[in-house]
Amino acid sequence: MVQPETTSKNNQTKANTATPQAAAKKQSGVAGTLTYDDKVIQKIIGLAIDKIDGLLDVDGGFFSNIAEKLVNTDNVTSGIKTEVGEKQVAVDMDIIVEYGRDIPKIADQVKQVIHDEVEHMTHLEVIEVNINVVDIKTESEFEEDSETVQDKVTNAAKSTGQFAAKQTDKAKRAIGQGTSQVQEKIEDSQEPRVQ
Repeated sequence: MVQPETTSKNNQTKANTATPQAAAKKQSGVAGTLTYDDKVIQKIIGLAIDKIDGLLDVDGGFFSNIAEKLVNTDNVTSGIKTEVGEKQVAVDMDIIVEYGRDIPKIADQVKQVIHDEVEHMTHLEVIEVNINVVDIKTESEFEEDSETVQDKVTNAAKSTGQFAAKQTDKAKRAIGQGTSQVQEKIEDSQEPRVQ
């Protein structure tokens, strides 16, 4: 990824990745800086590319996919890495494209949408968008793979719950029958005996 142009107080070129990135602005005669955290730019990008036809997903890699599958989330920043400087932004992303689609055309649409939205909203120049296609899937494969672990656990819990309920009902019936038999014996033993 190309390092976006940033400068320190000594005018030395320096990438600033530990703190929110700054875009120096002087508007209305008031001095100060406007900063954008990486996640803000990532969210702009995630929301902007959401409706691109043929783009199935932005893939955050194994660990983020596990995290997302454990908890239902609509984390639009997953799989989008950014480096934000004072005036420029560079983007890296891994995507999954629908099988049979024109991949270079989709990549061009992604780049254009990112460029337009980030520049429109932040006035930062998008200097680079690196796209890595990590997979292609049919729509049905994607939908099947999109079932989360949480969904599977919920379905398993429902099945387990239904099984447990049946077992509980059986146990209640058995206890009820046993209680009836004990009650009969108690009643028999309390009845006066004729000799």
